Amino acid sequence: MPKNKGKGGKNRRRGKNENDREKRELIFKEDGQEYAQVVKMLGNGRLEAMCFDGVKRLCHIRGKLRKKVWINQADIILIGLRDYQDAKADVIMKYNAEEARNLKLYGELPDSAKINDMDMMGNNPDEGEIMFDDISDAAVPQQETRDYVISSSEEESESEEEDEPVQTYNKETKKSGINVDAI
Repeated sequence: MPKNKGKGGKNRRRGKNENDREKRELIFKEDGQEYAQVVKMLGNGRLEAMCFDGVKRLCHIRGKLRKKVWINQADIILIGLRDYQDAKADVIMKYNAEEARNLKLYGELPDSAKINDMDMMGNNPDEGEIMFDDISDAAVPQQETRDYVISSSEEESESEEEDEPVQTYNKETKKSGINVDAI
C-alpha cells in the first residue's frame, strides 16, 4: 500500500476559512442583477427573496456558494435575473453586514432596507421578550393547614395538658420520624 504523503484529506481543507477575515472589494450590481433580502429559506439550495425592485423571487443558490457560504434569513444578497423567467433568479453573492451598510451609504440600497437581525424584528428591542407580572402574596390563595394532636393515649394527653402544652403537628412542616396519616 502506498504511503500518504499529504497533510490531511478533504476535511482538513474544508476547515480552513482564511479568506473570511480579509476585506474584499465591494461589488456593485450590473445589468441583469439586483439586490435582494432573504425572506425565507426553502431548502434544497433554494430561498425566497424580496428584491429591492419590489418583486418577490424564488432564488437558487449556485454551487460555488452552496456549502462554503451560509445564507440565512434577512441577509442581503446579489442575485442574477433570468431573461426567460422573471419570478426566478440565481444567487451570485452574499454581502456581510459591513458591506451591506456600505451599500446603503453609497445609495445602492434603499433607506428602508433592514441590514441586521435586530432591525428585522423592529425598532423595539423588547418586542421579542415575554414579560411576566409579579404576583403578590395576597393574590395567592393560602392552603388550609390542619393541626393534629400527637399522643399515645388520652391519659398521657391529660397529664401533659397540666404540665406542658400539647404538641401539635402542622402538615406543611413535617417532622421526621412520625407518621401522622397513619393515626
